[in-house]
Amino acid sequence: MTRSSLRPRPAFLLLVAALLATLQLHAAASAWESGLAAWRAHHEQVLAAPDGWLTLVGLDWLEPGDNSFGAAPDNRIHIGAPAAAHLGILQLRGDQVRLLPPPGGFPASLRVAGQPAHEVLLNASSGQSVALTDGSLTFLVIHRGNMFALRIKDTDSPVRTHFHGLHWYSPDPRYRVVARWIPFAPPHTEAIPTIIGTTLKLPVPGAAEFTLDGRSFRLEPVLETPGSHQLFFILRDTTSHTTTYGAGRFLYTDFPDRGLDQPGHLVLDFNRLENPPCAYTPWATCPLPPLQNRLAVALPAGEKRYSH
Repeated sequence: MTRSSLRPRPAFLLLVAALLATLQLHAAASAWESGLAAWRAHHEQVLAAPDGWLTLVGLDWLEPGDNSFGAAPDNRIHIGAPAAAHLGILQLRGDQVRLLPPPGGFPASLRVAGQPAHEVLLNASSGQSVALTDGSLTFLVIHRGNMFALRIKDTDSPVRTHFHGLHWYSPDPRYRVVARWIPFAPPHTEAIPTIIGTTLKLPVPGAAEFTLDGRSFRLEPVLETPGSHQLFFILRDTTSHTTTYGAGRFLYTDFPDRGLDQPGHLVLDFNRLENPPCAYTPWATCPLPPLQNRLAVALPAGEKRYSH
């Protein structure tokens, strides 16, 4: 037997290379689908957590001056059981909201940041609201536009206790696309409308352009907070008329491969489209898709409409 007869034939080598490539593709697809399943499970866990969106049970706008709150009917903000009869007074003066005691003093059940209730400024200069708790209830002062409101959460909310999971489209790799990143120089600020009629002024660092079914599309993300490490896409597609939430959906992505300031690429995995909080509760204050992010195409991927 000659040496040449022991050498692998070119056809055999091509077959081995093809098999290895196929195995690598299958492994990558399996890893992608496993990662997507883990992300979806985590998303549901966060939603149904003791402080998640399914606990939101109320939103009451504050008026200038004193706003009493509690379970008794003589409060300006009436909160149902299991709250104490008179929890306190939320005093709104200018852009400050201060917690004051009701006549007779704070109830023993009320806590301020885990401590016995005391007079305190609730909307701290850092932008973080001081949390009030009373049993299963949590109260937070939020600022929207030029208005302030009391957000109320209940860990025993029926929406949370009867939660049986979300509805998703089956994973489809066709809706995981690589988009071209076009930075804006300089970044501009976009007026983002909200479902309650206010407007958010958020920075838009650039645009993502991608192709789907032979058509080109463009989406503009915002930075949700000054220290954001993700891009936040607020968008709507034509499935909003049928199978997905009518107001639109959210998509969070990593930054582009070369950062925000340089042309580059990023992955838009529409299988991770999620509903805004307003899909689960009427007391959320969600942003709405700007005109440029309302796509004339169906994206049958990600989260479907929520049903109790």
